Amino acid sequence: MNVFIERKKHILISLGVCTANFLLDRLTKVLASSFLDGKSPIRLLYNMVILVYQENDGAFLSLGASWHPALKYALLLFIPVGVCLAAFIYIMFWEQKVKRAVCIACIIGGGIGNLIDRIFHDFKVIDFMNFGIGNIRTGILNAADLSVCAGVVILIIFEWRSESRLTS
Repeated sequence: MNVFIERKKHILISLGVCTANFLLDRLTKVLASSFLDGKSPIRLLYNMVILVYQENDGAFLSLGASWHPALKYALLLFIPVGVCLAAFIYIMFWEQKVKRAVCIACIIGGGIGNLIDRIFHDFKVIDFMNFGIGNIRTGILNAADLSVCAGVVILIIFEWRSESRLTS
């Protein structure tokens, strides 16, 4: 029980960040389903943002969409569930820096959002955002993907800055 009292801040922040990212992903996917499915794309900011409904039964950029079901279950479901669980346990009980815990919690929250889609929607993940300028564009993605990417990028920057302070 003392471990929970000592780690209360990390546990609450980690739970809060994971939950917020997961709920934002769920809300945006419900809105995308309601307002974009079966409709023409919505173009914003001179086509820098395009909202278009798509169901992706693979991973990043539909990677794995045509894989054998056993491979799909292993690489796109079972392993990511294990990684999310292990990472969450790590940030709650061992991670010392709150900033790092927040970054990892963003990654976990986004990962859980897409895992829930895979579990309950026959591996189909709802994607609906595309960013770019002219022909230079991202793939179609969702809020969970943004959460994962933001968590990874900020974590890399945090680690790089921490490492550069140690070597200075």
